[in-house]
Amino acid sequence: MQKTLVVVGNGMVGHRLVAAVRERDRAGEWRVVVFGEEARPAYDRVALTSYVDDWDAGRLALAEHDRDVEVRLGDPVVSIDRAACTVTSASGAVLGYDALVLATGSYPFVPPVPGHDLPGCHVYRTIDDLDGIRDYASRIRRGRRAALVVGGGLLGLEAAKALRDLGLSPHVVELAPWLMPLQVDAGGGALLRRLITDLDVTVHAGTGTKAIERDGERLVAKLGNGTELDVDLVVFAAGVRPRDSLAAAAGLALGERGGVVVDSACRTDDPHVWAVGECACVGGRVHGLVAPGYAMAEVVADRLLGGTATFAEADTATKLKLLGVDVASFGDAHARAEGALEVVLNDAVSGSYKKLVLSDDASTLLGGVLVGDASAYAALRPLVGRPVPVDPVGLLAGAEPAGTLPADAQVCSCHAVTRAAVDGAIAEGCADVPALKACTKAGTGCGSCVPMLKRLLGEAGVVQSKALCEHFTQSRVELFEIVRTTGVRTFSDLVARHGTGRGCDVCKPAVASMLASTGGGHVLDGEQAALQDTNDHFLANLQRNGTYSVVPRIPGGEITPHRLMVIAQVAQDYGLYTKITGGQRIDLFGARVEDLPAIWRRLVDAGFESGHAYGKALRTVKSCVGSTWCRYGVQDSVRMAIELELRYRGLRSPHKIKAGVSGCARECAEARGKDFGVIATEHGWNLYVAGNGGFTPRHAQLLVSDVDSATLVRLIDRFLMFYVRTADRLQRTSAWLESLDGGLDHLREVIVDDTLGVCADLEAAMARHVESYSDEWRGVLDDPDKLARFTSFVNAPGAPDPTVTFREERGQRVPVLLGVPEVVG
Repeated sequence: MQKTLVVVGNGMVGHRLVAAVRERDRAGEWRVVVFGEEARPAYDRVALTSYVDDWDAGRLALAEHDRDVEVRLGDPVVSIDRAACTVTSASGAVLGYDALVLATGSYPFVPPVPGHDLPGCHVYRTIDDLDGIRDYASRIRRGRRAALVVGGGLLGLEAAKALRDLGLSPHVVELAPWLMPLQVDAGGGALLRRLITDLDVTVHAGTGTKAIERDGERLVAKLGNGTELDVDLVVFAAGVRPRDSLAAAAGLALGERGGVVVDSACRTDDPHVWAVGECACVGGRVHGLVAPGYAMAEVVADRLLGGTATFAEADTATKLKLLGVDVASFGDAHARAEGALEVVLNDAVSGSYKKLVLSDDASTLLGGVLVGDASAYAALRPLVGRPVPVDPVGLLAGAEPAGTLPADAQVCSCHAVTRAAVDGAIAEGCADVPALKACTKAGTGCGSCVPMLKRLLGEAGVVQSKALCEHFTQSRVELFEIVRTTGVRTFSDLVARHGTGRGCDVCKPAVASMLASTGGGHVLDGEQAALQDTNDHFLANLQRNGTYSVVPRIPGGEITPHRLMVIAQVAQDYGLYTKITGGQRIDLFGARVEDLPAIWRRLVDAGFESGHAYGKALRTVKSCVGSTWCRYGVQDSVRMAIELELRYRGLRSPHKIKAGVSGCARECAEARGKDFGVIATEHGWNLYVAGNGGFTPRHAQLLVSDVDSATLVRLIDRFLMFYVRTADRLQRTSAWLESLDGGLDHLREVIVDDTLGVCADLEAAMARHVESYSDEWRGVLDDPDKLARFTSFVNAPGAPDPTVTFREERGQRVPVLLGVPEVVG
């Protein structure tokens, strides 16, 4: 008989617990019911601050559970009857349990400061909290936008970033002598303060907030050192407290400082009740980080399925980027061990602080602090408690320790993955980081261990081949540079000088794309025509029954009634299936190859041009109606979409490119699901990059905010041309960005800050593309030699393919597919 597991709490740890149970419970022993207080599904609270980038809560959502899980949102448990083994929810539902897991998390601590409950005072914990802060901030008069953050720890600096992104000037008040006192020492805190101050955040350390008072429309915050701050908004981010009231009411034991007391198996003094995460007190301590909570979830899942796992000492290592500043700490960061030695490298010029904590004989690494440059974190953290492999100063300077990492060292703290597990996955055939992620889960949490995964692959002798194919030892990026710099204009010349053989179906289309994007003429000119795949060969997409699609470009989705009538007449005359797509275009399906020139002649004469639905090129720039029609629109999104689509039409690239422009934050053009997306603001445009739909959807990431139109176009020029030059074959922009060392920050440095000094060249390359663009279909219609290729049978020009037949469905012709039974009804 199936047993019932009730999980109280739908946060990250509760979600992880359910996932771990489902992974182990292949026989379906447990039915799982989750009660969540929030009305929204579980989301990544660690990444909460990134919500301010785009206000897209869906991007933070955690994966849904696959089976035997019932999630009751917005219905928290209000009481537990341990004698009857039942819980009662706020809606009055009563449910029995065989096992109960408390994952109620924590609540924000608000110091008892007079005035803490005045309008304008907020906490920083949930998506709803941020929505409330945003709504309040939107009502603040311009020119008076100051905010106070009470608390200078991890949460406080996250709140400061969110407020700064909202256009406010944050003040941070921290009672301790330096920022982030739990994670970094005085030296690291001093540098952190300087770096944070340079980012227009005012820091008040070593003092507290005595009172908050109303002063007309504003607030006055009185600090313990006598300072008075005029602010418009206050956020309390002074820490959290375990949510243990439900457990206390049920008579479960609590720790001295709160939290439900559990043993090493995470079980309470009631054998049917467990507790995990921030509400649990294990070994007399409550852990406020997600990694220990995940470890507890794994222990409980193992125990529920008959295992014997125990919760070991928690890994409290932390690596994060606060207001653009790298901060990391691990192990005994404060050198509390008796006789501990400290090795410090404090480089004020470059803005980095690095400290290692060693045992009294300098033989064992106990911990460390990194501020400003945390690149060594992935290599150092797994060595805690182990012999120091090289000179400590060398470690701080960047010496490579990975080769000495023991098999039982933990590479990924989020998922407790050891080096042995990673090595085992490599031995079984995992040959790159994505494969290791899928096999071991390492790198799928905070991602800080990804550099170590790359190093372990290298140590195992796994060489990542960069060759485009068997005919070229160079990568696509290297071949592109060869084409661009040498002026090679044909495939035969390129393969003769830099490759071997005659080429294949991998390198020929790739080189054809390179030639096209560097000004190599029409794609069907001379030798280039033989390089194209089926779609480019006929400038149309081949459909499953051997016919082709016709997709004229409709920039921005804007079209005149006359052009609509032309499309309708062409579709009627040639019996084409007609569909309006999600990209704001009209697709015509069912065209025979011999009819394509005649169809396009009529379309070109009406002013249409190729929509490049067949090519690895810009497809569409989708738009809403913008400020011209919509009462919410703040910018003319249609005009911008048309400008961008006409500018980048025909740009050949490693993969297809889709874009969108929304006229306001309501995002009707779904711009954040595109390779580049533009969203209007009251002050200009926000630019998002590297998103996509498809098999593996990705949300685009915010690159810049509130830029004017000229700056926007210039940055998109740079982004697209940098992608065209440096991406791998058939690599979407999302995968390309993930593969870049440094990710979005590196991309921003290159194309916004121009750290490599290449932006002028990128802009010039795009300008050449814009100036040299010509419609491919018009080029075909004007050339008899190109027209000659549009025939089904070489020996019977003009004769239709007799195997292509149609039937009628919903008033339109659809293909009859051989071997596929018709569905009648």
